Amino acid sequence: MAQSRPSDAATPVVSAFYDRFPFPGDPLQDGPPPGYNWRWCHRSVLAAVHGAIPAGLEQPRILDAGCGTGVSTDYLCHLNPGASVLGVDISEGALAVARERCARSGAAEQVSSLRQEQRSLLDLEQEGPFDYINSVGVLHHLDQPEAGLRSLADRLAPTGLLHLFLYADAGRWEIHRTQKALTLLQAGTGPEGLRLGRELFETLPETNRLARHHRERWAVDCAPDANFADMYLHPQETSYNLERLFAFIETAGLHFAGFSNPEVWDPARLLQGELLERARALPQHQQWLLVEQLDPDISHFEFFLSAAPVEQAEWSDQALSEARGVVQPCLWGEPDPILGRNMEPIQLSEADRTLLRTVAEQPDQTLGSLASPAQIRDLVGRQLLLLQG
Repeated sequence: MAQSRPSDAATPVVSAFYDRFPFPGDPLQDGPPPGYNWRWCHRSVLAAVHGAIPAGLEQPRILDAGCGTGVSTDYLCHLNPGASVLGVDISEGALAVARERCARSGAAEQVSSLRQEQRSLLDLEQEGPFDYINSVGVLHHLDQPEAGLRSLADRLAPTGLLHLFLYADAGRWEIHRTQKALTLLQAGTGPEGLRLGRELFETLPETNRLARHHRERWAVDCAPDANFADMYLHPQETSYNLERLFAFIETAGLHFAGFSNPEVWDPARLLQGELLERARALPQHQQWLLVEQLDPDISHFEFFLSAAPVEQAEWSDQALSEARGVVQPCLWGEPDPILGRNMEPIQLSEADRTLLRTVAEQPDQTLGSLASPAQIRDLVGRQLLLLQG
């Protein structure tokens, strides 16, 4: 009997590539994954997008679309206790690593159900709807990324959120040229290509822009062979600029709900004085376009999408006083944090430590009985305290 045609023309080639080089190449270990990533914590994402955690989403349905070797699935399980999680990937080789990773970490014990299946994200018609879909570094490897985005949009619950990570043109200038050079050299996408790719960076003059860029920016990340191959040998890749990105989003009828690395898109990171004032006077979208022009090192876009437009909740002092809070789950050293949700050092006063500790121990207390609106706003603004809507 003839086999059915793959939903995406690139699928067999990409699947074989990741069977050779299961990605990402993070080492396996026993116990929970190290550190935290708030983008894989549904409560943190809801608070960032909505300004508060809406009620009724305590046990979310989560899809990890293109889970690879299970790094993201592992975090999604440990950071979302009680959730229902489905991880899919086209590579059986990558999934074998993912299953071992989650088994060793005890991921399944944290959630109500965990499935890890070899499937394309284009072939999930019977699944969903999902409250949260995570698809990091996947759509840009499809032959038709628009079809992938529409498929994910169809799996999204009406109030659900989708987190995407897609390549950006400017910050991959050197990577694209290295890829083309290796293609011209007929290096291939297997072990020989890996050997020749590493030899290329050793052979190029030390002052060569491609070699310098790799050495200064990517050498550590590319130490595992799978990561090097994913960056320089991948057989199918697309990248975007900001304008094409927003046009891409529109093809699925989805709505932009914010960058998941908003600090990168703040003009204050690059400008000051009159230039910053002029930048701040621009509409939000033009501020982002300005940042894109000023920082050619931006190598990817990471952002949230929603099925319907989202507006941030506005909190009066009275509403804040009557609200209940949740300590940011993605703190290192909680309840006496040392590192914040992006693993950055944070400074807390004794009053802040006391408030966070009290909220963790007495979650039903209204915040107004514990602190002033000013202190609450400060901790909420720093994403150390999440509000429950």
